Amino acid sequence: MAYLELHKDKLRHNYEFLDSLFKKNEVKWGIVTKMLCGNRTYLKEIIDLGADQLFDSRISNLKVIKSISKEVETVYIKPPAKRSIRTIVKYADMSFNTDLETIKLLSEEAGKQKKVHKVLIMIELGDLREGVMGEDLINFYSEVFRLPNIEVVGLGANLNCLNGVMPTQDKLIQLSLYKQLIEATFNVKLPLVSGGASISIPMLMKQQLPMGVNHFRVGETLYFGNNLINGKTIKGMRSGVFKLYGEIIELYEKPMVPVGPLGTNVAGETPDYNEDDYGKTSWRAILDFGLLDINPKDIRPVNRQLEFTGASSDMLVYDLGDKKYNYKVTGTVAFVPNYMGALNLLNSNYITKHVV
Repeated sequence: MAYLELHKDKLRHNYEFLDSLFKKNEVKWGIVTKMLCGNRTYLKEIIDLGADQLFDSRISNLKVIKSISKEVETVYIKPPAKRSIRTIVKYADMSFNTDLETIKLLSEEAGKQKKVHKVLIMIELGDLREGVMGEDLINFYSEVFRLPNIEVVGLGANLNCLNGVMPTQDKLIQLSLYKQLIEATFNVKLPLVSGGASISIPMLMKQQLPMGVNHFRVGETLYFGNNLINGKTIKGMRSGVFKLYGEIIELYEKPMVPVGPLGTNVAGETPDYNEDDYGKTSWRAILDFGLLDINPKDIRPVNRQLEFTGASSDMLVYDLGDKKYNYKVTGTVAFVPNYMGALNLLNSNYITKHVV
């Protein structure tokens, strides 16, 4: 049966690397856990690292976090849906917001639950996902500051998530200037300017982060050690936190080209074949997971000699060439997933999850 491993020594190494980096630069940070899809075992590993602030986009995942530790601050990381207000106030200590009517509903529900709900207002900086437009910001804050049971803790922005707009010094200085404008206009203090994410870590390492930005939300770099600017592993961090193993359920030497008239396959594709391969054979391994669990483009076999040849909903086929290596039926093939690959695997109920 296919299974996914989380290597806790590598995860802790990456956490300690980032924690040291942020402390040295006097920046607060929290971990984005949405990729873990509410997996209790993996969430416990994250909490055991010592993180005191976790971000997620699913209420059910925040509920799991709170069931493990009531002390961890939970943050709902996207604008709340109106039908989710009650459970957001119940399981999220803070939420990211862009809509005034939604914050009014949060205020009312927080009163019913006898809580103070924290909100962080997201500002549009050009990536055109969530965010209040800059020209509306003063009027927006003037309304929010009047609401009971709401604590405005700062402002933030998302970059590179939808249209790939990169964080720059100018963009993040703009975010810091918005904070100064609000503080001066309303005579308040906003403790957080949350402009940092995994994509911004290279700026911090090069001392290019504007001083006003004091909060990061980190997911991918923690789990994969990635520098999202150049695609390489950050020096001092580790890759391979996650590793996937698929069990070989068939291993035969077969023709390299299908026999018979060709139509479209289950994925709606008509495969192309090299005419030079007619009459030739190769070893082909069928693995026990498929398109239901993963996009094959999002995993890389550790053995680079293996070549992906096709997939159905619950099986993947790899070409081994003219030799079997040491593979056998009931044996496994190891893969390294990228971020989207790990996300899909963690969202699949058919992939077993282990901690190593």
